[in-house]
Amino acid sequence: MTKTLKILSAQLNPVVGDVDGNLARARAAHAEAAARGADLIVFPELFLIGYPPEDLVLKPAAVEACQRALGTLAEDTRKGPAIIIGLPWREGALLHNAVALLDEGRVFALRFKHDLPNYSVFDEKRVFARGPMPEIVKWRGIRLGLPICEDIWYVAVPDKLIAQGAEMMISINGSPWRRSIERERKRAFDRWYDRWTGPKALVFVNQVGGQDELVFDGASFSRDSDGAECQRLPAFEESMDLAVWTLDATGWHCEGAQQAEPVTGLDADWRAMCRGLGDYVTKNGFPGIVLGMSGGIDSAISAAIAVDALGPDKVWAVMLPSQYTSEESLEDAKDCARRLGIRYDIIDVEPAIASFGEILAPAFRGTKLDATEENIQSRARGVVLMALSNKFGPMVLSTGNKSEMAVGYATLYGDMNGGYNALKDIYKTEVYELARWRNEAAEPIGLGPAGEVITRRIITKAPSAELRPDQTDQDSLPPYDVLDAILYGLIEEEKAPRDLVAEGHDAETVRRIENLLYRAEYKRRQAPPGVKIGPKNFGRDRRYPMTNRFRAD
Repeated sequence: MTKTLKILSAQLNPVVGDVDGNLARARAAHAEAAARGADLIVFPELFLIGYPPEDLVLKPAAVEACQRALGTLAEDTRKGPAIIIGLPWREGALLHNAVALLDEGRVFALRFKHDLPNYSVFDEKRVFARGPMPEIVKWRGIRLGLPICEDIWYVAVPDKLIAQGAEMMISINGSPWRRSIERERKRAFDRWYDRWTGPKALVFVNQVGGQDELVFDGASFSRDSDGAECQRLPAFEESMDLAVWTLDATGWHCEGAQQAEPVTGLDADWRAMCRGLGDYVTKNGFPGIVLGMSGGIDSAISAAIAVDALGPDKVWAVMLPSQYTSEESLEDAKDCARRLGIRYDIIDVEPAIASFGEILAPAFRGTKLDATEENIQSRARGVVLMALSNKFGPMVLSTGNKSEMAVGYATLYGDMNGGYNALKDIYKTEVYELARWRNEAAEPIGLGPAGEVITRRIITKAPSAELRPDQTDQDSLPPYDVLDAILYGLIEEEKAPRDLVAEGHDAETVRRIENLLYRAEYKRRQAPPGVKIGPKNFGRDRRYPMTNRFRAD
């Protein structure tokens, strides 16, 4: 007994809402699959509308457009390989997250997602109806299971399909990346795969690309009857890979498939930020980005990410000095821009700050200088950057890190201006780690240069907003290693202050940081989106009320 099946995994990057464009991508991939002799091509979850579509699928016209596109693809299978693809599907009054198997010019089978995720960044129960427990599909003599993403994270759906005699699971996915995702996937899938007996195979095809705050890593893979991973597509890149599957007396085995190295650690963090920023800029039609280049580490690393993601010709750095800007900062900003090969300009904001001082002098008579005047400086810079964006088209890139966003160490309508923030989910201590890692790159990463792009002085000097004489961040915040440890406990682990005090942190400091964290919620609601990196990003993951008097013991 021998059967052979050639499956092309299409790890592609759809654009949410671009049904015509996604259809064109699918048709081009299908033509390539035919040219490579594939029997079947597999696309990711909800590919025709893009994932996650959120409330877009509540528009009947969007769902109807997807169903028309599916009809076009079905026609293509009259002279080419079969297709497995995801789309929203209306069945009577119910809207489902569906997978369609197309073959011989028709919709051969439809199955609906059973387990709808409704936690963390997911809210599928808001828009989709739960499908029935799926049945296997008998196709070309093979008993297929077609579970959709979340369906394989728990045992109920796989166990039902296995009980029906499934010998191959082909799972389409919109599985977003986070640091722990590889470990989580393996642990979840092992629970049912290891006890599956008889001929078995898993083909996991995942979306790649950035969608607002989410980044999808692709990292599609396959397992054979021995349980070994026999195929892996590269992470954070579009890729199509053909695997030749053979069924013999010992089960399913695949040959000729790509086996890319997994991307982990700081390398994965960096590539996720590049992918998220790059896709946000390009999918929204911006010609590039403009950012304030202060001579500090946050703007330097943001510029490096932008260059790696978009190329130096699409990154514009602007130094916006005031009377408190040091000569060292001017030198460092210029040097970093030179190393990255990007446009660099200086626009003096001191005349604007002085004008605001004159305008407000009558109202401020008899008061002392404080954070008000510091914020005016930041907002003057924000106005200049937004003016450049409005006049010439590039998106303003915000450069604040997660530590600053957490405690409100950022100015609304000032340094918080922007359309996107690559560092939004990166703590300050992690910024330093990433800068050192990026400097050690021996080969170009993305579209940027290799080697040291962030000078040692930028990394080692005391961080400062330079809004008053001799200012440093630690004038008002604890050292960043202390701050970040407290914030990680409060945010990612939801620890109570007493737990952090028991770990050795100063009680007064913990209380102060907790209070700053809660008080800054209103600022974060007005902050630009940014790439999700860790367990709980500010935005889709962590939804706290702005008006909130609760404080834990």
